[in-house]
Amino acid sequence: MTERRQLGAREAVLADGQAEKILELGRAVIEIEATSVAALGARIDATFLRACRYMLACEGRIVVLGMGKSGHIGGKIAATLASTGSPAFFVHPGEASHGDLGMITPRDVVLAISNSGETNELLVILPIIKRLAVPMISMTGRRDSTLAREADVSLDISVASEACPLGLAPTSSTTAALAMGDALAIALLESRGFTAEDFARSHPAGTLGRRLLLHVRDVMHHGERLPTVTLGTSVMDTLEVMSRGGLGMSAVLADDGTLAGIFTDGDLRRTLDRGIDVHQTRIDSVMTPDCVTLSQDALAVEAVRLMESLSINGLLVLDAQRRPIGALNMHDLLRAGVV
Repeated sequence: MTERRQLGAREAVLADGQAEKILELGRAVIEIEATSVAALGARIDATFLRACRYMLACEGRIVVLGMGKSGHIGGKIAATLASTGSPAFFVHPGEASHGDLGMITPRDVVLAISNSGETNELLVILPIIKRLAVPMISMTGRRDSTLAREADVSLDISVASEACPLGLAPTSSTTAALAMGDALAIALLESRGFTAEDFARSHPAGTLGRRLLLHVRDVMHHGERLPTVTLGTSVMDTLEVMSRGGLGMSAVLADDGTLAGIFTDGDLRRTLDRGIDVHQTRIDSVMTPDCVTLSQDALAVEAVRLMESLSINGLLVLDAQRRPIGALNMHDLLRAGVV
């Protein structure tokens, strides 16, 4: 409580009407930037298609250039391209003229970003890029600028106004540039046939990687850890097997080892509600025969979707002969970081 009071004491005291003004400005920024991005839709045309064709034909890397705020946006665009199947990296134009131009090869494509189209650090290195005969795509806010004229393809990212009330801080313009970069990356992703598994391979350490790379076989319980009983087993004996397994379920096997059904904690509650004698009753009469199963080759995220859609907490895993080879529950998926 003391810490909360101390933090509260550091909040600014607002004059009458100031709070509402702040909220109005915040909403206005969102509206202006949303309008700026929406206006780009009409510019996804033959010029955009030509830019994509250069990038698809690129045998090297897409080299993204930009200064200041455009540089920050360029770094993000390069990262998005690289993670969606279009190898790319960012080069700072100021460093490029001091040696980093050696990072650009004739096999590459350059994507240069400048709202004014007159950024000096970019214009200085244009002759070198031209000498390399590297295709150059520009993203500028001025179609008559030097950068736009010198580019092989120039994408128009102009905005009606910045969201900054002073008209100075790059706001709408950088948002528009980022959106156009995303449009390029996703258009290329689709054209290359880039898949969810391809994406996961470039994100192996993150949550996305775990969700897209882990298969059911990687998280399921198997071997001696798989609770099983055979038809004819008493409910009481089945409960002992379930308790040892700790999964809240047991597979019920037919004489040939194939799956006959499943008995879960939910089945147990329903059995007790009916007043059935667990010592005398055989599992055959209280199990669920038509249960949901998965292949061990299914993605773990598919197991999550299936459990959530059916409001169940566990699944059995079968081989091609319908013999149980594993089991998993939602806790296993949580521990694996899939959920």
